[in-house]
Amino acid sequence: MSEEQDLTVECYPTETVWLPKLVPGRPQRGWMDAFHDRHAYRCLPLTLANTTGWELLCPGGITATWNGGRYQEDITIKADPGFAAGLDNFCRSHFSHGVLTFHTGWLFKTPPGWSMWAWGPPNHVKDGIQPLSGLTETDWLPFPFTMNWLFTRPGTVRFEKGEPFCFFTLVQDKPIEEFQLVQKSFQDNEELDQQYRAWFQQRDDFNKQIYARDPRATKEAWQRFYFKGQLPGEGGGEAPKEHVNKRRLKPLKQG
Repeated sequence: MSEEQDLTVECYPTETVWLPKLVPGRPQRGWMDAFHDRHAYRCLPLTLANTTGWELLCPGGITATWNGGRYQEDITIKADPGFAAGLDNFCRSHFSHGVLTFHTGWLFKTPPGWSMWAWGPPNHVKDGIQPLSGLTETDWLPFPFTMNWLFTRPGTVRFEKGEPFCFFTLVQDKPIEEFQLVQKSFQDNEELDQQYRAWFQQRDDFNKQIYARDPRATKEAWQRFYFKGQLPGEGGGEAPKEHVNKRRLKPLKQG
C-alpha cells in the first residue's frame, strides 16, 4: 500500500429520518459479560475481531417472524411504535426463502483497491437467525449493498433499537489471489519448532498447576503470551512492534 494513499471512506446517507447510526465496533458482548470474571475477554482474538470494523445500529426495534415458507409473504415484520413509518425502507422480506433483508441507509466509497466486507457483528450470537456475509467492491460501486440474515428455523426474532444489524471492515482482496499455501515441516524451521515446543510445554505445565489448585497459578489465572505479544521459551522475547491488543477505530465525522 502506498504511504500517500488517501485512507478515507466516503459515507453518503441514502436516507434521513431512519438513518442507522454508524459507530466503531465495540468489544462488549452479553454472553462474554456473563462469564465468571469476564473470562471471555481474555481471548484477544475475540476482542480484536469485535472491534476491527464499524457497526450499523438499528434506528428502531423490529420483530420478524418466519413460518418456514419459501415466499416473501412468509416473513412478517412488525415495527415498534413510532418506527412503523420507516420500516419498509429499513427491513423487509425481499429475497424470500427465509431471508430477512436490511437496508444500510448508506452508500460507501472506498479508496482504489479496497473492498468492504460486511456481515453480522462478530461473536454477536442470535438464536434462530444467522447473518450472511458479503464482499463488495465499494471502490467503484455507485449504489448501496444490503445486509441479509437467514432464519435457521421457523420462529420469531427480535432486533432492538440500537442493536447492531451490520458490521463491516475493509480489505484489499485482489492480492489474496497471489498467495500460495505451502505445507511445511517443523524440521525446516528450527527456531519455530523450538518456540512451539516451549509454548506447548509451558501451557501443559500451567494447566496441570491450575487443575492441582496451585496458589500461584490460580492467582495468575491465565497465560498472557499472545496478549502481551511475548515469545515462549527461556526468557521469552521482545513483543513485536506491530502487535496490537486494543483497537480504536475512528468515528464518523462530517465532511
